[in-house]
Order: sequence, then structure tokens, then C-alpha cells
Amino acid sequence: MRIVRSSTLMCILFVLSAVVMSQISPKPVKQRNKLAASIERGKKVYADQCLTCHQADGLGVQNMNPPLVKTKWVLGDKKQLIEIVLKGKKDGVEIDGDSYSNVMASHADLTDLQIADVLTYVRNSFGNKAKAITEAEVKTVRAKLK
Repeated sequence: MRIVRSSTLMCILFVLSAVVMSQISPKPVKQRNKLAASIERGKKVYADQCLTCHQADGLGVQNMNPPLVKTKWVLGDKKQLIEIVLKGKKDGVEIDGDSYSNVMASHADLTDLQIADVLTYVRNSFGNKAKAITEAEVKTVRAKLK
């Protein structure tokens, strides 16, 4: 009788531990691979489109081009960030007490996927950690701007 109870208890504990582990396990491999692929594509777009102004380290150029490191502009509202890439930015910005005044050109010529990828790269590089931006999110913002 004890053996049956003991084995039954072990089965219950095993099932419970499996349930708990499934709730705290990391993202599925497919999601991680999708994010990694987006970041890799975004890194290429960054090198072609953003590097000159925002620099290889994402720190920008003092008083000219703003940093992309842990700022509300990068880590905050996704829609606002997408709009900046699509429309450009003519007004200066202040970040941590420093003013940046260069005009950012519109990059509306990039595809929705390219914009999603480059912003996902920026939001997950230079010490940043934020949710990915999707092609669908860019498409929605672009449509509202027309």
C-alpha cells in the first residue's frame, strides 16, 4: 500500500513540477529565432541608414544627433518611434539635459519589415531591452499617416 501511495505521490509531484516549469520556461525556440533574425536584419539596415548619425555605439553625436541608448524615445511608445522613422523629426529633442538639434530625415522609403527590423535592433542593442516592433505595427502606423 505504501509503495502505491509513494509512487502516486511521485507522479503527482512530477506532473505539478512539469506544469510549473512550463509556466516559467523561456520563450519557445521559434520565437527566439524570429527575434534573432529580425535583430540581424535590423543590424544591416542600421549600418546602411542610421550609423552615420547615431554612431556604431548608438551614442549619437553630442548636441547634434541624439543617443539611442536607454532613452524614452527608444524604449517608450512604439508608435511614436515608428512615426519618427516614417516622418523624420525637424524639432530638436532634449535627452538627459542635453539638446540635440539635427534634423532627422524621413525613412518612409524603407519597407515596413526594414523599419520593424531596425527598430527591433535598436530596442535590443546598446544596452537596451524592449519588445520587438512588428511589420504589422509599422504598416498600421504608416496607414494612419497617409
